[in-house]
Amino acid sequence: MRKMETLVLFSPELTVEQREQAIATLSEVIDREGGKLLLVDQWGMKDLAYPVRKQMRGFYVRFEYNAPNQLVAELERIIRIQDNIFKFITVRLSDQAEEVA
Repeated sequence: MRKMETLVLFSPELTVEQREQAIATLSEVIDREGGKLLLVDQWGMKDLAYPVRKQMRGFYVRFEYNAPNQLVAELERIIRIQDNIFKFITVRLSDQAEEVA
């Protein structure tokens, strides 16, 4: 398993409940696919450098997790079919997952 990070940009028009439900859905995908969620870091509403889907603001959330190979593909597939997510990026943090006690 590798330590991964996915940064997700949510629509600013989502209510708090809708955003929490979307975050819970992504967290469930990580658990279901055999990963271990380490951190969900909500950065909050930020101004964007350029318009994305005619919006100049977005809500950023960073997921940090240990993941087997197939998890990233499934997580990105789920993210792509969500209408409330504008953009995302997944980055490998290290080749070896850290053991969390």
